[in-house]
Amino acid sequence: MKIAVLSGKGGTGKTLVSVNLAAVGKASIYIDCDVEEPNGHLFFKPTNVKIEDVTVKVPVVDDALCTGCLKCVDFCGFNALAYAGGKLKIFNDVCHSCGGCMLVCPENALTEKDRAIGSIQNGDSGNVYVYSGFLNPGEPSGTPIIDRLIHENNRKMVSMTFIDCPPGSDCTVIDSIKDADYCILVAEPTLFGAHNLKMVWELVELFDKPYGVVLNKCQGGDNPSEAFCIEKGIDILGRIDYDKELGELNSNGEIVARVSEKYKAIFSTLLENVIKEARHGTTVNIKR
Repeated sequence: MKIAVLSGKGGTGKTLVSVNLAAVGKASIYIDCDVEEPNGHLFFKPTNVKIEDVTVKVPVVDDALCTGCLKCVDFCGFNALAYAGGKLKIFNDVCHSCGGCMLVCPENALTEKDRAIGSIQNGDSGNVYVYSGFLNPGEPSGTPIIDRLIHENNRKMVSMTFIDCPPGSDCTVIDSIKDADYCILVAEPTLFGAHNLKMVWELVELFDKPYGVVLNKCQGGDNPSEAFCIEKGIDILGRIDYDKELGELNSNGEIVARVSEKYKAIFSTLLENVIKEARHGTTVNIKR
């Protein structure tokens, strides 16, 4: 079962929830798809770490074969090619690796080479296999790294996989949830939190994914995110109170479910609720 954990913005507790759910499970996989700012590994502190580069294909021109016909330049919708000074110029940083320029070149003057855009690190942390993606600074998109993370772990024989998604609702989030069996939406108890909850709610509704909400940093009083859930009939999987102990442990890079019996019980109960709702949600989804 693949569980994706989302939030409409950073700092809501998405990593807190995904890391601790993985920790209280049995043999599980944690995948950090927040490749621009991965931090799950800071909590798990994995051992036996292996690092692999992630590359994309970019074009290379043979100037001796290029006639300057401009067909590749006209084809490229990302302005990654230009012809100036009698030579074809290639701007790798904006190339989307579609390979179309090679297909339209009548002289076969274009070939491809690998260009590293980031890396994947994997290691062990107790009962959890930890996979993290790292996008190199300045790269335009982390989707190739996310695709690699998801694809490689589709073959792992474990009962639970937890996907820590990037914040927001852009294409990297879509790539992260596409194979998920269930989505957890994490929200803060503020008007801004409710706004961002609505954003990811619309995304999982669009992709017809079963889902539920975890309300984090609850303090009593009005909770606009809870009100939104009630209005839309969304299942609330659990509530995590605003707590100084939790804040201190989390800021020190501790997995709270491993060092606190109180939070081990809280996240174990949350995981039970998630599994129950995920099984029900998957069954409902199949019947549609």
